[in-house]
Amino acid sequence: MKKFFPVYIRVPLIFFIVFALMEYFIDSGDRPAFIKYPMVSVFLFVFLFILIAIEITLNAVNRIMYQLMSPEEKAKLEYENSLSLTESTWYKDLMHKLTKTEPIEKEGDLLMDHDYDGIKELDNNLPPWWVYLFYICIVFGVIYFARYEVFGGDDQEMELKKEMAQAKIDVDEYLKTAPDLMDEKTVVLLTDPESLAAGKEIFTTNCAACHRADAGGQIGPNLTDDRWILGGGIKNLFHTITNGGRDGKGMIAWKGTLKPKEIQKVASYILSLQGSNPKDPKESEGEIWVDENATAKDATTSTSADSTQVKK
Repeated sequence: MKKFFPVYIRVPLIFFIVFALMEYFIDSGDRPAFIKYPMVSVFLFVFLFILIAIEITLNAVNRIMYQLMSPEEKAKLEYENSLSLTESTWYKDLMHKLTKTEPIEKEGDLLMDHDYDGIKELDNNLPPWWVYLFYICIVFGVIYFARYEVFGGDDQEMELKKEMAQAKIDVDEYLKTAPDLMDEKTVVLLTDPESLAAGKEIFTTNCAACHRADAGGQIGPNLTDDRWILGGGIKNLFHTITNGGRDGKGMIAWKGTLKPKEIQKVASYILSLQGSNPKDPKESEGEIWVDENATAKDATTSTSADSTQVKK
């Protein structure tokens, strides 16, 4: 594999495969993950550092193995290498500038004087690529510290809080116009003829069997009077139709059959039948329901009118 994929192809290839996998699995929205999440950039730099270190280590191991070979084995290896594809001159120059490695023949000049049980040490300088990477880390650290500690930039926790707050606003705005996500808190009474006609059709198909076609009541209660078992008004009626009536003997829950918009229409149609006085209605059940919000509004209007009369 190394014969066909030399190090200057192998290392970037592995690096970009890992980069692509991280971009695929990390949900970073419309920005690259290594920009939105600084720790991803740190991981990529560390990963690249490890790849280069592995290549250098393998190269060093190969040199040691070469020194341990017999002259016949060295000659055979050199012959095999001469038959393989050689690396380009520009790449050799680049790697020499990044590593500043000395040929094996000159390693004797780099040996230090001390000896540890027969183990000697080479007086090599740090490779330039390592020094460059060290300087880059220092610059990154200074910029990172200034950005988040001096100038008060948003850290990941603060970014998450802001994004969650914005997401809540977006969801609330969507819920205002999303009919299939309507609930009893956001439902409003419909009065237009088209909606009431659609509600009548839904009522005739699904509700007339228990409440009669005129809503006068049969198995279910009379829906045309002012008495309600579980509360009147569009919000209470929407809740009752959605979740069902009384346990054990009430109406079934229709949330699995009807969509919220359909429940809104049929509830609005039922409320439009108030006071229609059908023939032979079922005896009234429940209690008289009064809209407290409407009462409070009427009381406020009446107080305002009385104040106006006093001023006059």
